[in-house]
Amino acid sequence: MKRPLEMAHEFLAEVVTKEDIVVDATMGNGHDTLFLAKLAKQVYAFDIQKQALEKTQDRLNEVGLENVQLILQGHETLDQFVTEAKAGIFNLGYLPSADKSVITRPQTTIEALEKLCHLLGKGGRIAIMIYYGHEGGDIEKDAVLDFVSQLNQQEYTVVIYRTLNQVNNPPFLVMIEKLERYRHG
Repeated sequence: MKRPLEMAHEFLAEVVTKEDIVVDATMGNGHDTLFLAKLAKQVYAFDIQKQALEKTQDRLNEVGLENVQLILQGHETLDQFVTEAKAGIFNLGYLPSADKSVITRPQTTIEALEKLCHLLGKGGRIAIMIYYGHEGGDIEKDAVLDFVSQLNQQEYTVVIYRTLNQVNNPPFLVMIEKLERYRHG
């Protein structure tokens, strides 16, 4: 059985091509950024911590990938850099091995999700890894679930992939797909 993060990567890999622009909304240690950089034409990766940019840049340098723009800003500013996207990924929570008081916040996460949903092309996808076993995590989890549950079913499909018999708040995956057949107007 796949772990949620493996499922997230597989879900995005099914649609991302070398022609596509994608977003890593929460750069962290750069694992998702690197994964996306191998698939896409251009990656826009966001984080508010300088440590995240440095670790991600090191990771990209090791493999010689240069199709990534690392942005030291919150993901809610993604529309200042990106006008269209085929896919995006969020890892909500805190940066492992860093200050655990610096966490993603419901207000900016929802703002970023709204903007990214709007920028997605037909068939585009967003993977949201929800880590909520920290202070403030439950509030963000509930806000994200509330937001995605209200997305128009004519325009989006939303699925949750989670373990049901694990203790200690195991992370889970929310997947959003913008439907091919959706027509505005």
